[in-house]
This record gives sequence, structure tokens and C-alpha cells, in this order.
Amino acid sequence: MKKSFLSTLVLLIALVGSTFAQDVKKVHLEQTKGEFTVKEITLSPGDYIFEVANSGVDHAVGFVVAPEGKTDQEHHIKNAYLKKTIKDGEVATSNTVSLEKGTYVYFCPLNPTPQYKITVK
Repeated sequence: MKKSFLSTLVLLIALVGSTFAQDVKKVHLEQTKGEFTVKEITLSPGDYIFEVANSGVDHAVGFVVAPEGKTDQEHHIKNAYLKKTIKDGEVATSNTVSLEKGTYVYFCPLNPTPQYKITVK
């Protein structure tokens, strides 16, 4: 009986975990010297992981997401930071970021790039 219950519990946890994992969408972005190749993003409210590639920038780059008009460091969405800075030819991801309806910007202060718009509607 205990074995059956534990097997069922493990299966249930695995199913719930995979359901949540499927709800997280990945946004792929590429940085080149001084800019991102995607200039604007429109998303639905939800959970996202940002994946950023460094394509031709000869030094390490990063990634920042912040509410539009609040780009000072205290307002950065920290989960959107890449897990590591990336050198030319490398790719890195952020942690999961929950975005609600509104307008955000993304940019790289290390490259540096302009601020690009993310609209969540």
C-alpha cells in the first residue's frame, strides 16, 4: 500500500512539474555590436525565459529588462538577468520572469544597446 501511494505521488509530482514547465515560454534574442537584432517584442502575460546569443560582440554582454521609464538598476527585473555574461559565440538564459500587462524595455548596458520595447497585452 505504501509503495503504491509513493509511486502515485511521484507520478503526480512529475506530471504537475511538467505542466508548469510547459507554461514557461522561451524568447530568443541575439546581440550584435551595439544592438539587438529584434527591435520590439509583443507577448501575452505569463512566464518567460530569455535566451540571448552574443553574435560578434568582441566582449562579454548581458541583458536587462525593466518597466518602461524605470530603467535605473533598482527597478531592473533581476530574474531577467542572464545567468552569466556571455562572450562572442556564447548563449545564456535568464531565470523565469513573470510579466504582467504593461510596457517594458530590454537592453544591454555592457554592449551598450538602445532600449527596445516589450509590450505585454
